Amino acid sequence: PDDVIFPLDSDEKKVMMHCEARGNPLPTYSWYINGTEVDSKTDFRYSFIDGDLIITNASEITDYGKYQCQVENSYGIILSREALLHFAYLGAFSSRTRGGVSVREGQGVVLMCTPPPHSPEIIYSWVFNEFPSFVAEDSRRFISQVTGNLYISKVQPSDVGSYICLVKNAVTSTRVLSPPTPLTLKTDGVMGEYEPKIEVHFPTSVLAAKGVTVRLECFALGNPVPTITWRKINGIFPKKARLRKSQAVLEIPNIQLEDSGTYECKAENTRGGTAFKGHLLVYTLPQWVRMINDTQMDSGEKLQWECKAIGRPRPTYRWIRNGLPLTSQGRVEIANGELTINKVQQTDSGMYQCVAENKYGAIYSNAELKILASPPVFVPNPIRVIATLGKDVSLECKPKASPKPRITWKRGDRRIQPNKRIMVLRNNTLKIVNSSRADEGNYVCRAENQLGSAEMTAILWVKEAMRVVLSPSRVEVTVGESVVLSCKATHDTSLDVAFQWFFNQKPIDFQQDGSHFEYIQTQTSTVDLMIRSILLKHAGKYGCRAQTSADTVFAEAELLVRGPPGPPGVVIVEEITDTTATLSWTRGLDNHSPISTYNLQARSPFSLGWQTVKTDPDPVTGDMESSMAVELSPWVEYEFRVVASNAIGTGDPSTPSRKVRTKEAVPAVAPSNVSGGNGRRHELVISWEPVSEEFQNGEGFGYIVAFRANGTRGWKEKMVTSADATMYKYRDETFPPLTPFEVKVGVYNNKGDGPFSKVVIIHSAEGEPREAPSDVKAYSISSSEIKVTWKPPNPGPGKPRGYEVSYWKEAEQEESGEKRRTVKNETSMVLTGLEGNSVYLITVKGFNSIGQGPASAAVTAKTRKSPPAQPPSNLMWIQEGNNISLSWDPVKAKDNESDVIGYMVLLKQEGRGHIQVTRTINPSTMLSLPEGGTYTIEVHALSEGGEGAFSSQVRVVTSSGKLKAARCLTWTVLILVLLVPSASW
Repeated sequence: PDDVIFPLDSDEKKVMMHCEARGNPLPTYSWYINGTEVDSKTDFRYSFIDGDLIITNASEITDYGKYQCQVENSYGIILSREALLHFAYLGAFSSRTRGGVSVREGQGVVLMCTPPPHSPEIIYSWVFNEFPSFVAEDSRRFISQVTGNLYISKVQPSDVGSYICLVKNAVTSTRVLSPPTPLTLKTDGVMGEYEPKIEVHFPTSVLAAKGVTVRLECFALGNPVPTITWRKINGIFPKKARLRKSQAVLEIPNIQLEDSGTYECKAENTRGGTAFKGHLLVYTLPQWVRMINDTQMDSGEKLQWECKAIGRPRPTYRWIRNGLPLTSQGRVEIANGELTINKVQQTDSGMYQCVAENKYGAIYSNAELKILASPPVFVPNPIRVIATLGKDVSLECKPKASPKPRITWKRGDRRIQPNKRIMVLRNNTLKIVNSSRADEGNYVCRAENQLGSAEMTAILWVKEAMRVVLSPSRVEVTVGESVVLSCKATHDTSLDVAFQWFFNQKPIDFQQDGSHFEYIQTQTSTVDLMIRSILLKHAGKYGCRAQTSADTVFAEAELLVRGPPGPPGVVIVEEITDTTATLSWTRGLDNHSPISTYNLQARSPFSLGWQTVKTDPDPVTGDMESSMAVELSPWVEYEFRVVASNAIGTGDPSTPSRKVRTKEAVPAVAPSNVSGGNGRRHELVISWEPVSEEFQNGEGFGYIVAFRANGTRGWKEKMVTSADATMYKYRDETFPPLTPFEVKVGVYNNKGDGPFSKVVIIHSAEGEPREAPSDVKAYSISSSEIKVTWKPPNPGPGKPRGYEVSYWKEAEQEESGEKRRTVKNETSMVLTGLEGNSVYLITVKGFNSIGQGPASAAVTAKTRKSPPAQPPSNLMWIQEGNNISLSWDPVKAKDNESDVIGYMVLLKQEGRGHIQVTRTINPSTMLSLPEGGTYTIEVHALSEGGEGAFSSQVRVVTSSGKLKAARCLTWTVLILVLLVPSASW
């Protein structure tokens, strides 16, 4: 059972103490309260469910205390640990009015909580004036969770008010409030500064269980407000410790034995300081180091049990037998955790418990002692033993009996008399040395004790020794080849033989390793081992074990596997220069084929994995263990490894060396793709591809840009200090656009200047366009479109790469207008999406990569009126064969619409994409239907402002074939049509 805390105000008025035990037969349970057995028959409040004790209407007065469960069956009795039942409650504060507290400003004050009766611990907080306005703790205010009091180190006018102590039970969560305590300020002056006074502190001696969290409090009154500091005297302050509540609480989680010691808190202000010391002692509950185990013994033997536990303080021990204390008396000796019973008897059987305890707790170890008593019994009986001719044989005699029986051996009717060849060992085994055929026969072992006797017959046969030949006994193969090992046994034909294969003393698992090993039974007494697709790991000792019921013989063969070399040993960089590295290594396994060459490989941040490097000497022969890697790049970080080769192949590489950097050198690679151009007027733009870090050869890398006007002698040089730079711009107002320059770009680093690139010709910038386009014209082509045309400016520097057209309505500002650019160097553009019947102002300017040129003078153009909104109506038609005569009412344009200049008729056959378009200036037309089918017809007006709205759609169905067409010519027929809403194609 576990300790139980039961809330007195719980709606469930029952307490349950748990107890569960294992046993066969099933155990029975009883309970003890403070050492007195619980009787559920005389006290109705107690009842049992299996091993659990139920207490109804529990009360602290009658039921508080220690509970222990006792369990019993026919084999004995054991006791549980003692579990504590205590009750959780929280009383009410006294209703008496509390007196007010009056202090001077700057003075310290302590407001007492005086909590009501409670169990277990409670949590304290304080309410200021009214709930839920809680007092906030800081360096000036502190609430002790030990005393519950509120401490204010230096009172301020804002502290004046009413204070209420609120306590909360940690188990039941019940809360109660104290009567208010008024705090007022005296009017006779302000308190001056004074040195700190510690008002709340931890005890001088603190006991704490290992593993818990310890909280030590320390708070002082004072003016100015004191500062709290902590230290551990003569010890290391725990790193896991935390300071809470403005350092008034030292919190040490998961406390351990090394956290014990003396701790000091110190309160200081400008007026002085004071300190308090206390000792923290960590205790531990007992923990088992050695426990007792169930034991079976023969009567008359000596029992020795030892249990051992650790704890702080050191645990003491006591022993219990079948629920009762066991003391040293007669055959029983007890010394600390050791129990000795001499010459055990049947009455000593039962359940034993060792209890290790200190003042903080107890632990129990349980074990059963069973004293055996039985006459001798042999199982199995008889036994058959097959021995090998010339070898020793042992006939065991191990009856089950208690107490130990007396053993005698006989052959036939005669008792065996020990001699040099036949002897009886201490364990009653009959041993025959150098067995022969004459030893065959029946041997009888007789066992006898005070409870009875029994005999066991051993039947001995002596057979010829088995011989095993494993061939070949030593074989060499190359990786990838296969080999067969054959194991043949010569043995007594009356005995069956079984074989098993081993590799390096471990049995071969043919299911797991079936891809390489195969077991082949060739004859009754011969088996083969096929090893195929041999790998280096298959080299070693192969064993064949042949076994009969008479003896076991083991034979071994050695398999040597030739393969590529193993990886060389550790690679060491002995010496490093700017382009070389001297490496050394140790030889790896040659795998039975001499190493012919070594290959040196390197890896850097700039290489694609490992790359073979040139060496000196070249090649590196197999007898060498050092070489020099050459033609490395300066100032590059390398790793090196070595790979060995032999006649079989190339092996695995060595482990990489440590990373090393080659030394610095003057750069040797010049920038590539030097070019330029563009830029703003009077600028010379020079660009290049930067040199990779791999070829910068050292720190302080940069570029030297050299240039001169074509035909001049002196070079201008400019330093570019950034290794990542790709461009340099030089500006000079004196040179005209497109001035040719000779340009070259060099490199340098801290070691010196490197080479220049080849000289190239680069022209200075031509600048943005200088002139506006000419002959700008604009005219309307519909109600929403204006076409603009222009001519390019005169040839010269600043040639446009495209044109930008700006346009805005006459009544608006240019800034509110829109801009459109040509895709290339076109000299015309159609502006779309414009408003009908509106005047637009339009300008054109050229642009290139440098910027924009001046705009042309604004020209104007007016969009045409919008097309008529009214669609053609009242469509009528007559079909004559494949021809249709179509007419409609004319469309009349409104004042704000463009005049009608004609009509467009659209004819479409369903299921086909082709549309036949007919234009006419009259409100009628003749259409020809090329073949039979279903057709749709639409009409809309044409105007200068564009196309008007579509008419309703006409749907016509005609028949195909000449005969039907001819017949249709005989009459004039009105065709029934369907009018459907206009639809867009």
